[in-house]
Amino acid sequence: MAYYQHKCIGCGECTRVCKTSAQIMVMEKEHLYERLKCVHCGACETVCLGEAMKLFGHRITVEEAMKTVLEDSIFYSASGGGVTVSGGEPLLHADFIQILFQELKKKNIHTAVDTCGNVPWAYFEMVLPFVDLFLYDIKHIDTKVHKTLTGAGNELILDNLKRLSASANHIEIRMPFVPGCNDDDDTIHRIGELLKTLFIDRMKLLPYHSMARTRYQALGMEDTMPRVESPTDEMLSRAINILKSYGINAISGRD
Repeated sequence: MAYYQHKCIGCGECTRVCKTSAQIMVMEKEHLYERLKCVHCGACETVCLGEAMKLFGHRITVEEAMKTVLEDSIFYSASGGGVTVSGGEPLLHADFIQILFQELKKKNIHTAVDTCGNVPWAYFEMVLPFVDLFLYDIKHIDTKVHKTLTGAGNELILDNLKRLSASANHIEIRMPFVPGCNDDDDTIHRIGELLKTLFIDRMKLLPYHSMARTRYQALGMEDTMPRVESPTDEMLSRAINILKSYGINAISGRD
């Protein structure tokens, strides 16, 4: 459950429906949210007049998911678009995706998976026959730096990418482009050396921004986002030109 304190208007409606006393009012004017008592039932979200409480994620069935995505079927037909599953890491729910995408393919709807690739290859195998496009993250080429930046090495990620490339699926590489973390020429050259050996459709550099910073506060999490500015167009162009020198169809996510 996320709590956006700046949106709270102190109406106290959440205290009326909270069964665990996670929502309390002090002196009938100051609202406090005791996160450890919260059971994430979502009742407070339904009555919050300031929209300060937000429940992220809830369990649904494949039938419910199909009903939702088919509401936009006319748009898919007109635009050539389709359905993308993302996360978090969607392939942690590969069994769900497999069934969902099987149903979508029966209706000729384009399917895509947005993944960081850090899951067992068996999860990819479950969905491969039903995925038209993989949006695949590469955050850094050096496993030690990758672990420093993300908390995990990249050996499995790169191994899965090589396997995926050999499977003839369409792949778009997506790289969060973060100044001071992965924007140096050496890193870009090494990524180019790898990708030139693989079958990928294109690579998109996603310029870093800090708009998600408030989400950490709302979820009561430590803010681990880099304290850096977004990359300039010149920085993006330099990296793109390096990648293009390896024959890679590289573009800016700012375009």
